[in-house]
Amino acid sequence: MNDSKLKNFNPMALREKYSANNLNKKNNYSSFWLDNGWDNNTSIFDEDEPKRKGVDLVALASYRRAISNFVSIVTGESDIKVSFTSAGDSYTDGKKVTISSKLDDKLFDSTVGLALHEGSHIKLSNFDFLRNIENEIPQEYYSRSEVFGWERFEVISKVKDLLNYVEDRRIDYFVFTKSPGYKGYYHSLYEKYFHAKVIDKALQTDEYTSLDWDSYIFRIINLTNKNSNLDALPGLREIHSLIFKNIETLGSTEDAFSVALKVFHILLDNLNVQIENPTEKPEEGDGEESVEGGEGSEGAGGNEGSETMSDEEFNEAIENGLSEGNGDGGKKVELTDSQKKQLENAIKKQKKFMDGDITKKKLSKKDKSSMDAVESAGMSYVDVAGVTNNWTGKKTPTKVLMVKKFNKALAESDTISMISNPSYKWYSDEYKEAINKGLVMGTILGKKLQVRGESRETKWSRLDSGRIDKRLVAELGFGNERVFKTTFVESYSDAFLHISVDASGSMGGDKWKNTQTAVAAITKACSMINNVDLVVSYRSTQNAGGNRGSKSYPLMLIAYDSRVDKINKVRNLFHLLRPSGTTPEGLCFEAVMKEIEVGSNDKDSYFLNFSDGMPMFSNDDIEYHYDTAIDHTKKMVKEIRTRGVKVLSYFIGNSEWERKDSQDTFTKMYGSDAEFIDVTSVLPVAKTMNKKFLQK
Repeated sequence: MNDSKLKNFNPMALREKYSANNLNKKNNYSSFWLDNGWDNNTSIFDEDEPKRKGVDLVALASYRRAISNFVSIVTGESDIKVSFTSAGDSYTDGKKVTISSKLDDKLFDSTVGLALHEGSHIKLSNFDFLRNIENEIPQEYYSRSEVFGWERFEVISKVKDLLNYVEDRRIDYFVFTKSPGYKGYYHSLYEKYFHAKVIDKALQTDEYTSLDWDSYIFRIINLTNKNSNLDALPGLREIHSLIFKNIETLGSTEDAFSVALKVFHILLDNLNVQIENPTEKPEEGDGEESVEGGEGSEGAGGNEGSETMSDEEFNEAIENGLSEGNGDGGKKVELTDSQKKQLENAIKKQKKFMDGDITKKKLSKKDKSSMDAVESAGMSYVDVAGVTNNWTGKKTPTKVLMVKKFNKALAESDTISMISNPSYKWYSDEYKEAINKGLVMGTILGKKLQVRGESRETKWSRLDSGRIDKRLVAELGFGNERVFKTTFVESYSDAFLHISVDASGSMGGDKWKNTQTAVAAITKACSMINNVDLVVSYRSTQNAGGNRGSKSYPLMLIAYDSRVDKINKVRNLFHLLRPSGTTPEGLCFEAVMKEIEVGSNDKDSYFLNFSDGMPMFSNDDIEYHYDTAIDHTKKMVKEIRTRGVKVLSYFIGNSEWERKDSQDTFTKMYGSDAEFIDVTSVLPVAKTMNKKFLQK
């Protein structure tokens, strides 16, 4: 993506557009793409939190994809991977960005900001230079550091800390100037790590104002905080000017390193040897007392730390540093013992951030494997408008879980409740028998339906006009002038057939086996017709976290697509499907609407439904029962027809009584397209399908 497009892309504008869907005041910028099912109670970086039961791997995969897209847009690099890990703490290794698997994050914007920050590091930072920094530090600085009692590795660590800070400012300046629409995510990132209330307050006190390394590094890494006092330590104003006056011209990690060395030089000139190395005897004229707070420390600027920076203040701090007026005026502030302990923890988190050593919730190996299966299956949530409340007249939206690729890995992951693990043998044999019976039946059915893929040619000869019939040319010598012919070819357009199967719990037993036999038969038959594309889907429900305590969603599983799958998939995998859950009929139809090809002059489209009657479903979003569900399903079937799709619906029942009891409901939803036949018999199925297939 070029720079002009990068500058014009503005997620903050999208956030304003979708502000009605805000989940949490902390998530102002992610709210336009974060869904209402997100739990906003805790932070992904807090380690001492109760473990949440169940992981919504589908939501996790969706957010990973969204963050990955953001990283690609900001960096212009499409090969930067964003992933989760089951082991290891490195946030970025120069090739990929690793994010937390914690879903219940009240500050999700900061996670996005962190991913953007690390992704930009991959684009802009020279990791080879960083790995060899020991050899880049001039010997002069190793020698000068000996008086402070610092070993060589300590000098390397301290210079690296300074380089990390300058490099971070360079990286963030790049994002702020190249992709201003993403500033909001950075605001949240900085609020989390650098603008915490205890940090705000500490910057207004005499804490960390001694002439030692810890005091300087604390004041330096908080230079973007509006409460920072540039007079708290000698040389701090010079350091601030050195970093922010040059930030625009820093074009590489090497340039940032040069600035970091100059900052290190200033620190070596100002640090008190007696504080850093009490065993070192001061030379004459050296060893002045610690300047507790430095010039102007009594008047640390800012307030109590209860306010956050405005966008304008934050932008100014990142792009240009703080204004020259900081540090004058204001009341003296002191920390309580409890706040001092909080400050220690906050500083540790800041240092971890600087080092890229951020604690993240890891996926278990099982969840990691399951999420890989989720992504390979193309699982995602699809928003549907849902039903209209009869009292308020308002729509009740919800989500449908869409699975676009049914495969063996998904079955082995135990992610979807209606798919049995291949290692389980509960119903496997009898379900296999039903499938195999259907495939045999399908061969017979295919021969009866093959007329759909054939063409018929009719020829009229000995006409007064048309094209010359070569076989009659010789008759011209005998005075026969009627040697012309015409040919009429009758054929059917290409076709698309979508079979949708009710896989709710009420379809269990013989009804399920009979349905699977019919589906296998039709699938086999269509594989014998060269101009028909077939998709088979199943409707059920699924708990998001994989346990009964988690939220339930309607489920739409695309099990077979003849455009990409072989017929052997039916034989090898369909016996793993089993009925479970409730019947979100119309909600699933609404979700899959875009997957059904529109009928046209060039291609006929058909929708074939298998179900046993009454639709029903409920979760925290929607109550989908009785007339509400029936009317909505009827509406969705009508919508399918308006798209030029021919509908056929088979009722699945175990008895004559059951059929009569549900016939009115079924007919109300599907009208004249409702069929009450034995779906395991070839002739009735062939007859009803040809009735639709052969319509002109």
